[in-house]
Amino acid sequence: MTRGLSEMRAAIDAELEGWLSETLRGAGPIAESIRYAVLAKGKRIRPLLFLGSWEAAGGVAGPGVRNGACALHRVALGPELVHTYSLIHDDLPCMDDDDLRRGRPTVHVRYGERAAVMTGAALLPLAIRAVVGGAADLKLPDRVASRLVGVLTAAAGSDGMVGGQLLDLLAEKESVGFNTLARIHLGKTARLIAACCTMGGVAARAPEQTVGRLTRFGIAIGLAFQTVDDILDVTGFSTRMGKIGGRDEALGKATAPSVLGLDEARARAEELGREALGEVSPLAGADRLREIGRLVLERDR
Repeated sequence: MTRGLSEMRAAIDAELEGWLSETLRGAGPIAESIRYAVLAKGKRIRPLLFLGSWEAAGGVAGPGVRNGACALHRVALGPELVHTYSLIHDDLPCMDDDDLRRGRPTVHVRYGERAAVMTGAALLPLAIRAVVGGAADLKLPDRVASRLVGVLTAAAGSDGMVGGQLLDLLAEKESVGFNTLARIHLGKTARLIAACCTMGGVAARAPEQTVGRLTRFGIAIGLAFQTVDDILDVTGFSTRMGKIGGRDEALGKATAPSVLGLDEARARAEELGREALGEVSPLAGADRLREIGRLVLERDR
């Protein structure tokens, strides 16, 4: 891959558009809300991390694979669909009750709460279909495809995103320490981001030592991502972020600035960034991951 991140992001968006059009044919009314949620303009950090990790691990499309780039992008859709599901449910009135996401009304504001719940639920099986279909097109062995699904579902479930989101809700308006904050950040954000990196290494059929480095990179960059997210909720502008700022404080959330203070939160994000980059420094093809890491640390939205 020699393309820039903007070109890679455009290719991911094109794959999302084409695959959803094909997959949702005949799906009925829910197709509209799914497309509304998934095709909203986003950073696509998770699929970019998958593609960057595949590159860092020396991934090469095997013999007999046609349209290998499209198949690779198809696998990359899995984590993005899971992430979009989490945003839909996170915005619900019973959760964080947000009205704005990615610069436009949230799904429950646009389509109603019941449709939003069903839209989020529909994205989970769609994510598995994307990963399995992409793995088949890449002609990956069944055991590799099974591992890809296992990594993604574990990161999305009770030990990962869902469990972390519940911890986040339970900590509202409570006095929590750094260890609790770290568990929240690890569960609700870092495990899914790390899964993208792990999946890239697994899809590339890299040695376990390389997969381990990619996983640790993903954990560190995922924790940095959530720390920066917490900071931006305090310092950012709603018009830039595409969502309403100051919501964490209004809800009494446990965040890096509320637990550590703003300066120490910034220092932690930088430390985590250095830790992440150190993990992939021995990998010859990790330039893309380093670029994404800088994007995570320097973003303003």
